[in-house]
Amino acid sequence: MKPNDIPAGNTTPAPPDECGPRRTIRLLLEYDGSDFLGWQIQASGRTVQGELARALQIFLRESPCPIGSGRTDTATHALGQVAHFHTFSNQSPTRIQKALNALLPADIAVLKAEEAAPEFHARYSARGKVYRYRISNTKTALCRNQVWAFYRPLDLDAMRQATTTLLGTHDFGAFCKRDPVPDNFTCRITRCSWQVQGRELIFEIEANRFLRHMVRIIVGTLVEIGSGRRAPEDMASLLASGDRTKAGPTAPARGLCLLRVYYPEDSQTACAL
Repeated sequence: MKPNDIPAGNTTPAPPDECGPRRTIRLLLEYDGSDFLGWQIQASGRTVQGELARALQIFLRESPCPIGSGRTDTATHALGQVAHFHTFSNQSPTRIQKALNALLPADIAVLKAEEAAPEFHARYSARGKVYRYRISNTKTALCRNQVWAFYRPLDLDAMRQATTTLLGTHDFGAFCKRDPVPDNFTCRITRCSWQVQGRELIFEIEANRFLRHMVRIIVGTLVEIGSGRRAPEDMASLLASGDRTKAGPTAPARGLCLLRVYYPEDSQTACAL
């Protein structure tokens, strides 16, 4: 969005003299990732971070850099992404939320804005995340950008059997895109399951951390198991191998959604250290 495209409403920039000590503001975000090149600012193309930074700059007359809990991929969605930024503005969180929602494009919404402790960091303070992946067994028009349309029959019992192997602490090197190579491949899965909702299969997974493309590679491998191309018992050997070339394909990004990020100060923290 360009400055000349700003809609009328509560979009008046903050007066430059309304300044005080540096504050940390925490945001809860929802976005449709279909038309974004992911979260992180790129040399060209739309990104969630880029749109948010532009809106903040217009309203606050500062140049804050919003930091997200993680870098969602191109076409990946979020219902509960968390970000933070620093500002010297005295604008209230309520006014910041309203201004951002007026300035941001229709595919990003700020669900909440609040003061945070100075040391709060959306990425490094996080203690866990929950992702959801949706597979549709029939063609869908309205949800085509939120599901992986997979028409062949899937053995859900086999997929569920393999899914239980993921629980606990494991090396997920076989389920990671190594660009860049992470410091370590160890993650602790505290919950993962498949549910049937109408014509969709819903996979939800909760962990203390996730590697790049981890959920999508897990789903791609589980679909191979459900298709009969692998046995459910293969999941254990894949985890032990740490070899990405032995796991299944990376499922399409459009079916993936970040549901929630957990922090120590949250009232319910399912992914404690």
